[in-house]
Amino acid sequence: MKLNTFLSTVSVAGLLAVAAAGAANAEASDNVIKIGVLTDLSGPYSAATGPGAVAAAELAIEDFGGKVNGVPIELISADHQNKPDVGLTIAREWLDVQKVDTLVDITNSAIALALQDLVREKGRLMMFVGASSSVLTGEKCSPNSVQWMSDTYSSSTTTANALLDQGKKTWFFVQADYTFGDALVGDATKVIEARGGKVLGSVRHPFNSSDFSSYLLQAQSSGAEVVAFANSGADFTQSAKQAKEFGLADSGQTLVGLAATMADVAALGLDAGQGFQVTEAFYWNYSDETRRLAERFEKKTGKKPAQGQAGTYSAVLSYLKAIEKAGTDNADEVLETLHSLDIKDDFTPAGKLREDGRMVHDMYFLRVKEPAQSTSKYDIYDITAVVDGERAARPLADGNCPYIVKK
Repeated sequence: MKLNTFLSTVSVAGLLAVAAAGAANAEASDNVIKIGVLTDLSGPYSAATGPGAVAAAELAIEDFGGKVNGVPIELISADHQNKPDVGLTIAREWLDVQKVDTLVDITNSAIALALQDLVREKGRLMMFVGASSSVLTGEKCSPNSVQWMSDTYSSSTTTANALLDQGKKTWFFVQADYTFGDALVGDATKVIEARGGKVLGSVRHPFNSSDFSSYLLQAQSSGAEVVAFANSGADFTQSAKQAKEFGLADSGQTLVGLAATMADVAALGLDAGQGFQVTEAFYWNYSDETRRLAERFEKKTGKKPAQGQAGTYSAVLSYLKAIEKAGTDNADEVLETLHSLDIKDDFTPAGKLREDGRMVHDMYFLRVKEPAQSTSKYDIYDITAVVDGERAARPLADGNCPYIVKK
């Protein structure tokens, strides 16, 4: 099968002599730590992860000087084109031929689910960042995978709780018609109904749509107090832009993006996005640490990091720390070490990897600024609330991860 993929190899460690690698003081397969960033390099999610996720991984590797305990680090990347068959083919070649130790990002829940069995079968590790369906640490969990950033539960329920606290009881969903959209709507609906709210309806749209007019008219005519967009990337940008044209906010409806990112809002623009409320796992202007990461990232890419890019930095950095501490790149030992780490970096001040593979960290409830309030291109949000990670994450017992239930 010939793949029309973008495939690149970055030798971050530089050209090191074979003798030096062989003398390394850590046990590593093939005398190299090989990390593969499998992401959307050219499609609708590329602005939020994509090339920026690769750049973020490079920053994390630079922080280790290009090697761990004397063993060189190699980074490769590829475009899965948002197609599970393409993602599987790339991953199989990486694991079988290139001996990649861990897959990072993924950026598509359908592809992430397709890879779970393969990665477990090969005895490797997968670190989800862009893939955010909550089933990945729920009923479809794997002992060889971790979910490093926000999931659909933390994103949608944090937003739902915040709006319900404001007295917004009736909801209508405009959702992406695949696993990701289903998980967002399902997780939010449980919270809404448990707290006495009501879902008045929902409509599904195809992936990478261009015309949302019929869906938005249904949302507008529903009379729902909240119209929630259960999509992201180009789908969110296009649907939110058209919502502005149809005057949904002007008619009194509150608009929320259940999984929108700063990259999506930046592409949308503050004129159309003002007043939207979103939940994110990272905002560059939150603290000295986040601003430090943002400055380094912007020097490298010309942009501030979106949450998925900052999350990729944290995932790769923590993976390398775990190898350093464990003294090996063996997946089982690295995973055990990851679970023991207190995760503190420029992405999160306090994170912890839970038994089901969910990395628990704080979330941020945000409101998109009006154009007159913004002082620069990436001055996009007002921070409304910081939600503690334990409150934002789905309770461990509610996930039904079979590897937890069986114990």
